[in-house]
Amino acid sequence: MKTHEWKETFEERLVTYTQEVGGRFIVVEHVPCRVCRETGEELFSPETVTRLQTIVNSRVKPARVVETPVYEFSKVAA
Repeated sequence: MKTHEWKETFEERLVTYTQEVGGRFIVVEHVPCRVCRETGEELFSPETVTRLQTIVNSRVKPARVVETPVYEFSKVAA
């Protein structure tokens, strides 16, 4: 039986992190992470995760606020 050797290649990038909290979306820009070139999977360091949690749970004034349209999948015509 032949086994497939899977190799993933990661590169350092700055990404935009989003999370929904209490019906609101939180957007954090320019977050350092490792991104898999093959799958797009994003890996954050423990330190970055801690900082993201602090930002998401804080009441610090954001750099800017954006308006986002929301669509319900089942109600939009294909």
